[in-house]
Amino acid sequence: MAELVFFSGTMDCGKSTLALQMDHNHGVRGRRGLLYTRFDRAGDSVISSRLGLHRPALEVRDTTDFFAEVASRRTRGERIDYLVCDEAQFYAPVQVEQLARIVDDLAIDVFAFGITSDFRTRLFPGSARLVELADRVQLLQVEALCWCGARATHNARTLHGEMVVEGEQVVVGDVQQDADPALDPASVEVAAPVEYEVLCRRHHMRQETAARARARAGTQLRLDDVPVGA
Repeated sequence: MAELVFFSGTMDCGKSTLALQMDHNHGVRGRRGLLYTRFDRAGDSVISSRLGLHRPALEVRDTTDFFAEVASRRTRGERIDYLVCDEAQFYAPVQVEQLARIVDDLAIDVFAFGITSDFRTRLFPGSARLVELADRVQLLQVEALCWCGARATHNARTLHGEMVVEGEQVVVGDVQQDADPALDPASVEVAAPVEYEVLCRRHHMRQETAARARARAGTQLRLDDVPVGA
């Protein structure tokens, strides 16, 4: 039986690496699949991993109709056994419904990868629909870590190290400090580079990023250097 499986986790937990590994594992067993992605940090039409892996992929657009596209390929005689769908949080709910129909009507496995909630801890529409429709929702076993060492459960958007709590839901950046972020084409002007950081719930609720924690620690050190009685 074909399945719709949603692999979910925070940023920096290896989703794209697993997506590429999944494609490799099925490919070496003689299965043929299609790779899809949307708003990958490395650019258009590619699935990239922070480990340096990357593969060409089909870019998902607002107009993409998964079912029509796969059915058309099948009609032309192309063999398709599975789909690997990365950055699935950015898909529209109706596109997730098309993926479910591919599983049910065409008996093709669909493996979707994405983060569940945004920087405001609100569900992405695509992820919410995947949770509602998937045969299985599987949390990734590789845990991203907050700066404090605890398991990271939330994604934070930052500007100059300070946490941002308002703004467009889709602004693509990276958790690496030296990343060159690809901004949402819909945004007209952005005053500073957008980055992301994974935090535990405690520090996300307190809006305490690694930069803010370092600044606080530095202030404490300076205070400790003040002589008694000064």
